[in-house]
Amino acid sequence: MLLPFFTYDNDCSQFLSHLLPLFDLGIYVDQSKVVYLEKISEEEYGKVLCYPKYDLTELKNRVYELNRLGVKALEFVGDKSVSNLSVLGKGCVGIVVVAYTEKEKVALKIRRLDADRSGMQHEAEMLRKANTANVGPKLLGTSKNFLLMEFIKGPLLFQWISTQKGRGAKSRIRKVLRDILEQCWRLDMIGLDHGELSKAPKHIIVNEIDKPHIVDFETASVNRKVSNVTSICQYLFIGSEVAKVVKKRISYVYQDLLIESLKNYKRQGNRHNFESILRICKLYDV
Repeated sequence: MLLPFFTYDNDCSQFLSHLLPLFDLGIYVDQSKVVYLEKISEEEYGKVLCYPKYDLTELKNRVYELNRLGVKALEFVGDKSVSNLSVLGKGCVGIVVVAYTEKEKVALKIRRLDADRSGMQHEAEMLRKANTANVGPKLLGTSKNFLLMEFIKGPLLFQWISTQKGRGAKSRIRKVLRDILEQCWRLDMIGLDHGELSKAPKHIIVNEIDKPHIVDFETASVNRKVSNVTSICQYLFIGSEVAKVVKKRISYVYQDLLIESLKNYKRQGNRHNFESILRICKLYDV
């Protein structure tokens, strides 16, 4: 018997509740790409959970962890590929896939067997601290091999900027860039250095309401000098492909003035020096 279902996310295809016995997730997804946890033990999916080397004993342990986290199903969609299955992301530390709990669609980061760390605890701690400054996807749960986070749907920053056209595009871009800098300022103020923002193309997602989200805190640290504002300014306005696009889409930023302002901020990271950066980047009056 099929249980009823209803629309929750218009971007998802039909998700039939017989995939989750006695549980109505209430979400539309592509049924063929959703795998209920009981089927995850099959080698085809185990190769993703135990990437890059399938191990049955390890797989059983990881399925147990997923049960403890409340994960009901995984959905294999995305632009990356692992063992012929689509995933959201693939890095040196983990694989990111869509997952479902009883309440919501989430992002699940899976620790690779060959990762340079024994667990996900550090990244969870860094993300939890970022959340206190209203930065990053909301941390929903963690275990030795998994990180459960808020699912952020949207393009990466460079792709988002490239698609902004027509009336109001300049204003939207400026608001998003201002928001990104403010988030970096808040990270600086709590002493958390992201560590990857000078090469940020993979670390900022802009959602459907034009809200930017800084993601991936696996190399973040509270033990080194913070450089979030200086790093993101280098990426957005000085030395990247995004900087070239930003220059065309909003206005020219005088790099000599910005570099001098960043030096002042690096010496004394107060609000006054931060707002000087905003003015030079033409983002103060957004």
